[in-house]
Amino acid sequence: MSQWSQVQQLEIKFLEQVDQFYDDNFPMEIRHLLAQWIESQDWEAAANNEALAMILLQNLIIQVDEQLDRVSQEKNLLLIHNLKRVRKLLQGKYHGNPMHIAVIISNCLREERRILAAASMPVQGPLEKSLQNSVVSERQRNVEHKVSAIKNSAQMTDQDVKYLEDLQEEFDFRYKTIQSLEQNDKNSALIKQEMLALQAMLNTLDYKRKEMLSKIGRVIHEIDMLMSNMLTEELLDWKRRQQIACIGGPLHGGLDQLQNCFTLLAESLFQVRRQLEKLDELLTRLTYDGDPIPVQRPQLLEKVNFLLYNLFRNSFVVERQPCMPTHPQRPMVLKTLIQFTVKLRLLIKLPELNYQIRVKATIDKNVSTVSNRRFVLCGTHVKAMNMDESANGSLSVEFRHLQPKEMKTSAGSKGNEGPHMVTEELHSISFETQVCLYGLTINLETSSLPVVMISNVSQLPNAWASIIWYNLSTNDPQNLSFFNNPPAATLSQLLEVLSWQFSSYVGRGLNSEQLNMLAEKLTGQQVSYNDYQLSWAKFCKEHLPGKSFTFWVWLEAILDLIKKHILPLWIDGYVMGFVSKEKERILLKDKTPGTFLLRFSESNLGGITFTWVDQLENGDVTFHSVEPYNKGRLSALPFADILRDYKVIMADNVPENPLKYLYPDIPKDKAFGKHYSCQPNEVSKPSDGGGKGYVPSVFIPVSKILNDSTEPHSPSDLLPMSPSVYAVLREHLSPTAIETAVS
Repeated sequence: MSQWSQVQQLEIKFLEQVDQFYDDNFPMEIRHLLAQWIESQDWEAAANNEALAMILLQNLIIQVDEQLDRVSQEKNLLLIHNLKRVRKLLQGKYHGNPMHIAVIISNCLREERRILAAASMPVQGPLEKSLQNSVVSERQRNVEHKVSAIKNSAQMTDQDVKYLEDLQEEFDFRYKTIQSLEQNDKNSALIKQEMLALQAMLNTLDYKRKEMLSKIGRVIHEIDMLMSNMLTEELLDWKRRQQIACIGGPLHGGLDQLQNCFTLLAESLFQVRRQLEKLDELLTRLTYDGDPIPVQRPQLLEKVNFLLYNLFRNSFVVERQPCMPTHPQRPMVLKTLIQFTVKLRLLIKLPELNYQIRVKATIDKNVSTVSNRRFVLCGTHVKAMNMDESANGSLSVEFRHLQPKEMKTSAGSKGNEGPHMVTEELHSISFETQVCLYGLTINLETSSLPVVMISNVSQLPNAWASIIWYNLSTNDPQNLSFFNNPPAATLSQLLEVLSWQFSSYVGRGLNSEQLNMLAEKLTGQQVSYNDYQLSWAKFCKEHLPGKSFTFWVWLEAILDLIKKHILPLWIDGYVMGFVSKEKERILLKDKTPGTFLLRFSESNLGGITFTWVDQLENGDVTFHSVEPYNKGRLSALPFADILRDYKVIMADNVPENPLKYLYPDIPKDKAFGKHYSCQPNEVSKPSDGGGKGYVPSVFIPVSKILNDSTEPHSPSDLLPMSPSVYAVLREHLSPTAIETAVS
């Protein structure tokens, strides 16, 4: 079943979540019509590879054209209209930046997988629940409402300034008219009456100036309160959501909404600044005793400039954290001399700033906060922000060709520390720029989340564990000394993040039973998820009891095994995987003989085995488990084919396949048939087949089990035995002779 088919079967509350991230950037009609094709493409790789992204974009347009031809024949007018609109969108919006559509589709597929995983959970995880708090949603709506109200107030004040200017011009004209009269004329009753009218106008001007300054003061105060409270909280929440998304959690939407709020506030502040400048201009033309402008205007202007400085400083954010294109699902782990990408955005989107802001990237700017290892950035580390590269027109810059290089120490050699020390070392990529606008000069700085620098890809698993632990445990964006004393993590949150590793990396998260097994493996006992605190050492540094590896190394090896060798089986949900030997026997003991399940080895790194239940002649139940298959053996023979062709040789018996039903009662071929590499060949004699005189051969996994043993022996290595050879053996040799030959 395709991923999209699974999505369509979700409950309405999950379908509403899916609906939120499909918009005009990637319409749901295309996701629906091209479901199979979209899921078969590597969008993650294309998100960091422009050439591949362009190829996929062109192929996507071809697929849309084919659908357009089909619906044209069916005369489906509505669908024809929508597909033409989508085609125009794809060609116009993404032709200059094909990687953007790859990022969008990759994120959509990943978010679907996360929602599918969440739907299989009995309850929503604590981290995800906190991110979808109704109070947060209400605050978002309040921020947007208040920003809109402030913008309206600033525009209304513009009208007040215009009225004040007109009133002052009228006063100025009438006053100068009187001043131009002869002295005798000024003593007339009419002129005295005019002077009284001018005094009344001056009083009105004074009142309007005070009212104007009061209104400007209220707008400034409202902006100040909004920035200090709700907007700051919104920005911090977005940064926290970004942290969680980086380690596999829900996508962190909301940046476009924040950009809209920041931009409207900046426009309002500049509007107020112009109003204060207009008041200064009016002041030069007319002033009087008790004039409020010279007293209040400097203070208000100082406050406006202060708010603009803060608004700009907070608006400079890392939109996409540093990530190597070769490992898109392992952000913030960087390898020396390997390119990485990082994207920044200025949330204040003003046309005047397009191509006017040059951003400089550096690493470990505050060297006193990091280790003795020193790095420099090679490649293009200064670029201009612009609105042309992003499909949504945001003011941003993306560095695509940065490479970290380790500097030699003063002793003349590179820093050399233990593997855990290296992967627990945190570094920071910093960015700085300067904004010059309307007489203001503002220096801006921001930094990425802490990154881990590795020099060998073998350090990647432990480095990723450090990234997970940091972003799970703290919302501090720059605690580079975090691992000097890493805090414990709540087990319930850690298990939720571990499930995300599976949903984001291999397409299917973990259910409650699988998480229970991991919890017991981490703690050695059955514990309460909510209360138990797990240490960093237990997770990543201490070996599992009786093993030569840590919990995280064991889990990472399983992720790698799934990704490279059994991905379709895992996505279909046919790999139980995380189940102990004890639980395995409880599940199988009452099942039909030949029922089996698949589980990951607890003693072999990156190994998978299967166990089946059998019944002895006396009625007793027995269990058989094969030696785990690792990536070496699975590279030679697909796992689905192993399950199809697996044979067991019992004493005084011919080889037969003992695997009949996948737990609980699914016929084996029904579960795995579509994943077989080919249908098994008809058994033929040597003379009947084979090109150029050779007999066609296949690998057949064979195990030998003795009747007098209740414990299974390890299987032999995969034996190259063709069906035709097996047929000849059966014609000329007894079962005992075959057993002897195999053993």
